[in-house]
Amino acid sequence: MSKKRGLSLEEKREQMLQIFYESQDFYLVYFWSLPSCAGNQLRNTYNKLESDLSNSKKRYVELVEHRDNLKRGREDSEERESALEELKAVELHHKKLKEELAAYADSDPAAVEAMKDAIDVAHSAANRWTDNIFTLQQWCSTTFPQAKEQLEHMYREVGITEDFEYLQ
Repeated sequence: MSKKRGLSLEEKREQMLQIFYESQDFYLVYFWSLPSCAGNQLRNTYNKLESDLSNSKKRYVELVEHRDNLKRGREDSEERESALEELKAVELHHKKLKEELAAYADSDPAAVEAMKDAIDVAHSAANRWTDNIFTLQQWCSTTFPQAKEQLEHMYREVGITEDFEYLQ
């Protein structure tokens, strides 16, 4: 007897799809009908890495050209040395002037005006909170008339005494 001939890959695939279609098990049909996910992922990763590498090479070439362009005007010469010395002298003079200006910052009219505005804001805020405290005291005394003694004790503990009043 001769050996039984096996099925080719295409015949096996067709038979499996036929079985799945007949049994209405479409989830498995869907799975087996997909191409190789792992192969696609590897190809995509490879392509991405290749493009990243080419972009990095282009960027490297651009940076080298930019560096060379910057170096062109910076060759050592007497003119450049004198310009650098002059720049250092101007920077030192600028630093001294800034220090002198900082010494007079307390007398700056804009700073004094800003301080006055800040004082006005703080004064109105303090009076607003004093008003809030008086309102809270009034509400507590009307809401809890039987606890007047306890409220007076609590006010003294937090620093609200009889001489507590608005700022002038």
